[in-house]
Amino acid sequence: MTTRLAGKIRTIIETGGPMPVSTYFNICLADPDHGYYITRDPLGRSGDFTTAPEISQLFGELVGIFLIQAWQRHGRPPETVLIEGGPGRGTMMADILNVILKLAPDLYSGLAVALMETSPALRARQAERLERHVGKICWIDGLAEAPEGFALFVANELFDAIAPRQFVKARSGLFERVVTLDDDGALCFGISPAKLDPAALPPDWRAQPDGAIFETAPAREALMAQLAERLKAGGGSALIIDYGHLTSGFGDTLQAIRNHAFDPPLAHPGEADLTSHVDFGALAAVARQEGLHVHPMMMQGAFLAGLGLGPRASALGRGKDLVTQQQIVAAARRLAGDKQGEMGNLFKVLCVSNRPLPLLPFDGED
Repeated sequence: MTTRLAGKIRTIIETGGPMPVSTYFNICLADPDHGYYITRDPLGRSGDFTTAPEISQLFGELVGIFLIQAWQRHGRPPETVLIEGGPGRGTMMADILNVILKLAPDLYSGLAVALMETSPALRARQAERLERHVGKICWIDGLAEAPEGFALFVANELFDAIAPRQFVKARSGLFERVVTLDDDGALCFGISPAKLDPAALPPDWRAQPDGAIFETAPAREALMAQLAERLKAGGGSALIIDYGHLTSGFGDTLQAIRNHAFDPPLAHPGEADLTSHVDFGALAAVARQEGLHVHPMMMQGAFLAGLGLGPRASALGRGKDLVTQQQIVAAARRLAGDKQGEMGNLFKVLCVSNRPLPLLPFDGED
């Protein structure tokens, strides 16, 4: 089976030659005619994957509680810009705003919400989901368009959707991995003559076997640098949640998700979600280099537990029927499970601020 976008990609390769993995990644997700995020709502049972906010309101509520605390620690500024990168269907922001409205009306009254979203289909779902807060919300294509001033930034599964570059180890260096055509005209992976800049070579690259893959994501690091500039200019904190690893290393993490199952990355361009694991160590290094305070990184399970996932789940289930209570417990376990491959372990949490200040659960009690 082929897709409409596969034909377009094939023509581009025939005309211009093999394309870097990062170019293929961007075309698959953002092609104006057939890009995955441009043409569909990918979330939920009818979509291809389910994110944490869609699993339970507990997730967004606890993120909201964290943001209230951050606002308080920053001195309760009268006006706050709340920016969400990649807001999906608006589910997490709806839960965040409901908590803020209930627990911190002063924060809510001075709030301007900017949703960083390029998908027309998802913008429509967000507008529907956030109808009660419509007077506070604007949509932006990029961070530079957000209103100025003190900001709280939050993103769940944003950075994994930003294209990585891949390089393949050979005896003399690391060569860029590309998407090209095989003898039958089908998409396949290849290696280009382009080498990774020697200054960017990881320290242990010579020890790796030939064929080992190294991923780097300049576009993710550029967004982190832009975010740092924003926080330094107006003050504030950013909370980034995604799946990935805390330290840099070798390994091919490029993957496609289709109908809630893994799919070969070249099989259905434009009809599967492409992602790769986020290198949190690299993002933290950029933040430090830009002068931000980096709070200790942690697993999603520990983050949620530290914000009171257990007591909040108990309160949510109080007075409910047994089936509902069991569903709430199952959702909490799914969000915070810490075994290998479970969300609480696979997903990591990075928090950065324009200045050092204690934020639970990263920095413990005063």
